Amino acid sequence: MKSLTTKLLVVAVASVFSQFALADAASAQKTIAGILAGMNHFPSDAQKAELMAISSDESSGRGNQLIASAVHDIQHAPTAEGKAAMQQIIDYPQAPAETKALAKVVLEFNHMASADAKAVLAGF
Repeated sequence: MKSLTTKLLVVAVASVFSQFALADAASAQKTIAGILAGMNHFPSDAQKAELMAISSDESSGRGNQLIASAVHDIQHAPTAEGKAAMQQIIDYPQAPAETKALAKVVLEFNHMASADAKAVLAGF
């Protein structure tokens, strides 16, 4: 029951966030980077709502949508699907350098962002 309640809350909050200006890729990346920089083990419900809003917002860019979805699903480390998606972004020649850098941080996330990853995230 709690799981269903949590999911409904996340969907409700996400619909509110989708009304705000998370539209452009730069603000989506900044939001994701901020969440990753302070995240321990998994995102909070509020952070999950923000990530869900980004992942459903086409104007944030496909790479950012995939990254937001992978971060949303982190439980101590990215899921196998999340890791595969991050590797695809990293390997995609046309992906912007910032998107690749963010994907690499997510790919290497283990309980929290490393000191090196936090330095990368501070640049967003």
